[in-house]
Amino acid sequence: MPQAQLTQDILKIRTNGKSFQKITSQVEAAVAESGVKTGLCSLFIRHTSASLVIQENADPDVLKDLSNFFADLVPESRRYFHSTEGSDDMPAHIRSVLTNTSEQIPIANGRLVLGTWQGIYLWEHRARGHERQVFVHISGD
Repeated sequence: MPQAQLTQDILKIRTNGKSFQKITSQVEAAVAESGVKTGLCSLFIRHTSASLVIQENADPDVLKDLSNFFADLVPESRRYFHSTEGSDDMPAHIRSVLTNTSEQIPIANGRLVLGTWQGIYLWEHRARGHERQVFVHISGD
């Protein structure tokens, strides 16, 4: 019976302000380096104003539409109590709550089990860029 393996890593991602940053290749590299053939890859973003999403990776209009939808849903022009860090901070926290701070992706044959059109994205909700950290936990055989 194969010995269970466990690896953990932190991906440091520099963002450029409000945008989707595709991180699929960095996560795939972590899985390949782990040597795990069958298991689970768990991702967790260590921030409250950015999120993780698995989304369409072929047509960039999907990401534009998502950004526009969330801008309408959570407007920065609204008056929020929490405003000391700028007008984009509280909306960023709300957008983070409405999306995901973690994702779990199965691993089979040493690869992430993503659909053909799926990519993993870090979604920066703040106006200016930040260095974000995504904790990667890989376990399996």
